[in-house]
Amino acid sequence: MEKFEIKGGEPLGGRISVHGSKNAVLPIMAATLLIRGETVLHNVPALSDVEASAQILRHLGAVVKRDGSTLSINTRDIVNNDIPEEMMREMRSSIIFLGSLVTRCREAFLCPPGGCDIGVRPIDLHISSLKKLGVQITENGSCIHCLAQRLTGSKIFLSFPSVGATENIMIASVLARGKTVIINAAREPEISDLATFLNSCGARIFGAGESTVEIEGVDELYPNAHTVIPDRIVAATYMCAASVAADELIIDDIRPAHLSPVIPVFAEMGCRIYLSGSSLKLVSPSRLKRVKSIKTLPYPGFPTDCQSIVMACLSLARGTSTVIESVFDSRYKHISELRRFGADITVNDRVAVVSGVKELYGANVYSTDLRGGAALVTAALAAKGVSTVGGLEHIDRGYEALENNLKKIGASIERKNYE
Repeated sequence: MEKFEIKGGEPLGGRISVHGSKNAVLPIMAATLLIRGETVLHNVPALSDVEASAQILRHLGAVVKRDGSTLSINTRDIVNNDIPEEMMREMRSSIIFLGSLVTRCREAFLCPPGGCDIGVRPIDLHISSLKKLGVQITENGSCIHCLAQRLTGSKIFLSFPSVGATENIMIASVLARGKTVIINAAREPEISDLATFLNSCGARIFGAGESTVEIEGVDELYPNAHTVIPDRIVAATYMCAASVAADELIIDDIRPAHLSPVIPVFAEMGCRIYLSGSSLKLVSPSRLKRVKSIKTLPYPGFPTDCQSIVMACLSLARGTSTVIESVFDSRYKHISELRRFGADITVNDRVAVVSGVKELYGANVYSTDLRGGAALVTAALAAKGVSTVGGLEHIDRGYEALENNLKKIGASIERKNYE
């Protein structure tokens, strides 16, 4: 079993770069099924989730090659229309292949997806939305069978602004007959990046990043190249690490606008933020201040993916902070592990009350999900003594060589094998 061994209390500083967005590149990879030719994607991080998507594409018949941070995907010859259960279970976002596979092959076989256990994330919105586009879908519990000729545009209202459902509808409707309108669409930057990619290939998508998105179906998409946006959650993670373990840190290759939901929280904690082009400098106080209340919401609200990592920071803040998780119902599994460091956190349903302590102490902890794992690494960087963080398979889903990047800014962190 691999674990991080972290000696806490080492001062961080210098510069660190943000890699490409996991949540942006995965739907783009799925969308390449709509293109009969080679797509070239730049700024693609080497993550286990990206490799899982690449394996799905290879199974379907695509040729996928990596050269550094560039991924080439040739989907000219697709020979299979099913995704095996073991591949679907590798990650939750594998359901994003639903719209592209049925559009390309007219028939698709998938099973329910896997991924982090952070609460109920039903695929009902995906299924009901694709049905409105003309896809015939039957389920038998372990398999989803989709059948369609050319899809037909429709007006689709989402009861919740689901990122995955919005992406699936966009992907499925770009080659549909007529116009599709998504009402109450997700507004995350990753939605806009998917639209930018598809439009560069000949799609006609309007309003991505707003609550209403219109897609005018076209007959064909064409191969093109695209550079994936930076990962805003990785940037926020580095901001958290800096706030508890650095006097100041410069974070490069960011999109400042994408961090607008989290910057006010760091300012309330007493951090000073300086923006310059695609760089951010964070100067931390001698001790963080409490935050009155944080509530996770769909973009442009405070991101649920940052909740656990910021909570690790608040565990050291002066005063008591309140965190409300309104997006997922089981995203507090990291709290029991943070308590092992000495954090004082109580939970009542979806409300966590964080009473800041002066010091955290080294502990042996285990991550059960991606962002919870990042929270434990953040706490370990600030804690006195040596900590180990297990469950690295979760962290590797969203952070490329996290230990190597943290070493560059002064962290004492090693990836070790434990029997």
